[in-house]
Amino acid sequence: MPNQADITVKKADGSTDIVYAKVVPSSGSNSPAIWRSPVGAAAGHKATLRVRSAPNASGTVRRVEGEYVFPETATAADGKVTVVNKARLQFTAVVPQDMLDTLVAEFAHQGLNLMASSLNKSQVIEGYAAT
Repeated sequence: MPNQADITVKKADGSTDIVYAKVVPSSGSNSPAIWRSPVGAAAGHKATLRVRSAPNASGTVRRVEGEYVFPETATAADGKVTVVNKARLQFTAVVPQDMLDTLVAEFAHQGLNLMASSLNKSQVIEGYAAT
């Protein structure tokens, strides 16, 4: 099992780093590991990544599921900050447990790098699939 660590990613400007801090490690199957952005006045106002995993009933595959939630906040005239929108990104990986480790590694690298491609970022930003 990987050890939970802070995650550093680039912001939209392509040069500024943002560090998602480890908040809670997974305590086992179906228990999420949680990371949180430093941006926001309260925990509920910060972007959060949750990743959990579990085997299927027969133990032949492991399902890894993640959800990234990015809130938008607004400040009222009285100074109260509230969440007005939440953008969500979810992923699921189903990994056969009898697949060669080298192929699982290749699957993970190619699949997740495809998700991080500039074309996929554009599709999410624009809200339309490529034509």
